[in-house]
Amino acid sequence: MRQIIASVLLSCGILTAQDSTAPPCAPDTPVNAPSPDTVAPVEKPTIKDLGDGKYSVGDITFQKKNRSISFPARVNLIEGLLEYAIVQQNGKIHESLLVTDISPLHLNVALRLLSYKPSEELFPILDEDFVPTKEYPVVSESVKAAARVEILLSWKKEDGSKGEASLSDWITHTVTEAPIPAMPWIYNGSYIHEGVFQAQSSGDIGAIFTNYAALFNYPGKDRGLDTVWIPTPKRLPPVDTPVIVTIKPALKK
Repeated sequence: MRQIIASVLLSCGILTAQDSTAPPCAPDTPVNAPSPDTVAPVEKPTIKDLGDGKYSVGDITFQKKNRSISFPARVNLIEGLLEYAIVQQNGKIHESLLVTDISPLHLNVALRLLSYKPSEELFPILDEDFVPTKEYPVVSESVKAAARVEILLSWKKEDGSKGEASLSDWITHTVTEAPIPAMPWIYNGSYIHEGVFQAQSSGDIGAIFTNYAALFNYPGKDRGLDTVWIPTPKRLPPVDTPVIVTIKPALKK
């Protein structure tokens, strides 16, 4: 695992202590996104070996064997319109279901270490003036498969029992009045612009309303609408309830 960690940090542009400039961990800047002219320094994250194939980076834990990633969050909204499923504390908390204190950069490191592959399939190619076209990048089936994840939630109920749900269970479409379909979320990995890793800058982790800066996006119908998503009534625990978010590879069907 030590060699894999070194390889991932190098490929992400995260430096050793002897260096001084490199981009944050992110996939290569997409061909349809602006290229950075300058590169900002970034602190190398510390990967801790917890034993038995388990590791941590910041407040995130991950396992090599089943490629699962877990981190703490809390319920942020139980009513009102949503554009995001998960944001970092410094992000757009006024329109996000869950809030977390973790670093999006650390989460991206864990994802890359576990061989998740970012896919750009949801984002139209931009023309020379950075205006979206009607064309989308060609993404291989192997990359699509490696980009699809399940996002699961667990929490302690008021009676002391353990609650479990899919992230999709907690998000409802206001027209259909049903939770969004249970389908994999897509890891797109955010991007670097002008030397800044956008997920870290914006705090965007999981977007329902499609957002290129987020690490994950919901790929289903009406993902381009920002006025149809609300928390699922009667399914959510109270605001500020601690939640463990777990990311796993999507099961093949």
